[in-house]
Amino acid sequence: MQLYETLETYLSKTTSATDVSQAVADTVFAIASATIEISTIIARGRLAGDLGASRGDTADGDVQKALDLVANDIVIAALHDAPVAWIVSEELQETLQGTVGAPLGVAIDPLDGSSNIDTNTSVGSIFSVLPAQSNTGAGDPALQPGTHQLAAGYVIYGPQTALVLTLGDGTMMFTLDPELGAFRLAEPVIHIPETTREFAINASNFRHWDGPIRAYVDDCLNGEEGFRDSNYNMRWLASLVAECHRILSRGGIFLYPSDARKGYSAGRLRLLYEVNPIAFIVEQAGGAGTTGTKRLLEIEPVGIHERTPMIFGSRNEIARVERYFEQTRMHAERSQLFNKRGLFRA
Repeated sequence: MQLYETLETYLSKTTSATDVSQAVADTVFAIASATIEISTIIARGRLAGDLGASRGDTADGDVQKALDLVANDIVIAALHDAPVAWIVSEELQETLQGTVGAPLGVAIDPLDGSSNIDTNTSVGSIFSVLPAQSNTGAGDPALQPGTHQLAAGYVIYGPQTALVLTLGDGTMMFTLDPELGAFRLAEPVIHIPETTREFAINASNFRHWDGPIRAYVDDCLNGEEGFRDSNYNMRWLASLVAECHRILSRGGIFLYPSDARKGYSAGRLRLLYEVNPIAFIVEQAGGAGTTGTKRLLEIEPVGIHERTPMIFGSRNEIARVERYFEQTRMHAERSQLFNKRGLFRA
């Protein structure tokens, strides 16, 4: 890989005449082209209109912003001539049929984190490229586990617009060159540190969490004086792509568990077009992803807008969280041994 080569040049080197790689390259390039257009709109801010205005609800009850719908239209148009047989989008109630007989399908969140539009916080686009036909026996070919993904990526619209991409052989980052109007390879190999002292979770929901999550966060917050013997920092941006980008840059762990609130018993993030692509990217960068009890990429989906708990990040920290779930009573047992009480300890 040549540093600073364009995405188009890079993708041309990944193709062969004997497999589906050319179709994957064409599809990834089409999505990337759409995100460049979306980036231009976001960069104009209020000059492009009231991008944060509410425009209704998605199929599963989330509020749609004006930019959600604009981004969705741009992506659908960009994929019109791509070798794609179907498209699943957060903004569409049903699977959208594409070119009959095409070899691929796409699951996409055209604009992740749209609640942050008005605050000028980083938002993004997340996508997954899959075989058009599933061998799982599901009626809808989109219902495939994440292990079937051929490519996945996200674009983060921040101080720089960056495309993070995996084709199943590592994770890399391209940066949008505004002068050229193209993505250029900026980081050929991304590797997440295996250990971390930083976690991201919405701590305002602690009272709704199950025991293992409470125990894990409690032990992080107890710092050097507690069970972990280390001080931890906490982050929360409410933008999945921004959280992932930070973890890819310096390590960490992100937790969005299920909880006791109405509508959150199965988590809140969507499996096909948020969880699976991010988990694929993270695993290819040396990290890991879990629900707490199951590898994210092995979940068998039953609906195109299905939700799931999501925990991902540095591999050693993911293994630790899974041990908390395996030993769900360990926090209660430990509280008898340690006399210092943490913020979340009842």
